[in-house]
Amino acid sequence: MEASASTAAPAPPPGSKAARVLEVLRTSLLLGLTSFGGPVAHLGYYRETYVVRRRWLDEGAFADLVALCQFLPGPASTQVHMGIGIARAGLWGGLAAWLGFALPSAALMIAFAFGVAELAGAVPHGLLQGLKIVAVAVVAQAVWGMARNLAPDRPRGTLALLAAGAVSLWPGVLAQTGAIVAGGLLGWALLRTDALPNISHTPWAGLSRRLGAALLVLFALGLALLPLVELAWPSTTVALASRFYRVGSLVFGGGHVVLPLLQEVVVPPGWVSRDTFLAGYGAAQALPGPLFTFSAYLGAALQTPGAAPPGFWDSTLLGVVALVAIFAPSFLLVYGALPFWDAVRQWRGAQAALRGVNAVVVGLLAAALYDPVWTAGVRSPREFALALAAFALLALWRMPPWLVVLLSAGAGALVL
Repeated sequence: MEASASTAAPAPPPGSKAARVLEVLRTSLLLGLTSFGGPVAHLGYYRETYVVRRRWLDEGAFADLVALCQFLPGPASTQVHMGIGIARAGLWGGLAAWLGFALPSAALMIAFAFGVAELAGAVPHGLLQGLKIVAVAVVAQAVWGMARNLAPDRPRGTLALLAAGAVSLWPGVLAQTGAIVAGGLLGWALLRTDALPNISHTPWAGLSRRLGAALLVLFALGLALLPLVELAWPSTTVALASRFYRVGSLVFGGGHVVLPLLQEVVVPPGWVSRDTFLAGYGAAQALPGPLFTFSAYLGAALQTPGAAPPGFWDSTLLGVVALVAIFAPSFLLVYGALPFWDAVRQWRGAQAALRGVNAVVVGLLAAALYDPVWTAGVRSPREFALALAAFALLALWRMPPWLVVLLSAGAGALVL
């Protein structure tokens, strides 16, 4: 991929590895506390924080990472965040990125399982609407910035618009995956150049391929063997881990796509009632961070039919087991695939394909800007005005996203 003239090269990581891990953890924790709006908005927060402000990686490497994670099962936006953590601080950086981003919402979801969810109705509607509105501004800024860098000419701009139109007319994971595949094929056929490859260095290129291959094998073994372990060792904890690992391994697209799979796992066996499931889902909409942390709520709310309700520590442990189990496939896949990713990106044909894929990613983000981000956040002239104000604060005044989130939530509570 050509280096963009408008995007500065990533700054070399300063300090010791331990310092960089703590830096990743702090930054991720702030995002975990303020990243409202769902997976699409998360990508906008990442781009503003890690590409534009901190320059941990450049626009091309970020888009390539997004494209890779779109192909992997699991929560794509969280996997992108893991990859950014690895790029900054190695293996422990990926863990720190996940922990900081997921911990706030996971802790709150476990708290909701113990009855705090009853307080959700006390949150002002306008405040929640303000959080949805700021997601509109964040995604709009990301679409604008990525389009200038990744779809700057007629062929790629056309490809982005075609992808946006296609996935808007035929929404769903299959359409999104098909658009990415088609973008790669068209890029490979039509977007080749004679320029020498200019791939920005990303530290994950130094990861061991042997380790990567071993982790990919471990992912497959977990998917195949955990059901057998569940049969041989009948335990609620083992069954919970096995089934949530399977959900994390088989869902594509992340976000709300995981909900029907989770419902099939916990409602029919009587582990969680339908009303309890829906109450937790409603609470999850008001929280920042990844929606997959809903799994922590389900584990903490679990009750085995015919058995006494678990105590506080047992329920907390089940919540942690469910959370780790559903994210474990993502760790194995991201850590397993990244050692091979930079090698693939070095090929001239792969670079042409990635030009097409990256243009499609812009189109997918543009389609998501309309639905679900715009349709959920902007439904009146006042909400449109707040969205414009939030966009101006981000794009023109260069305010940090977390501050714009707080201002939008406050404005929503006052005027909506």
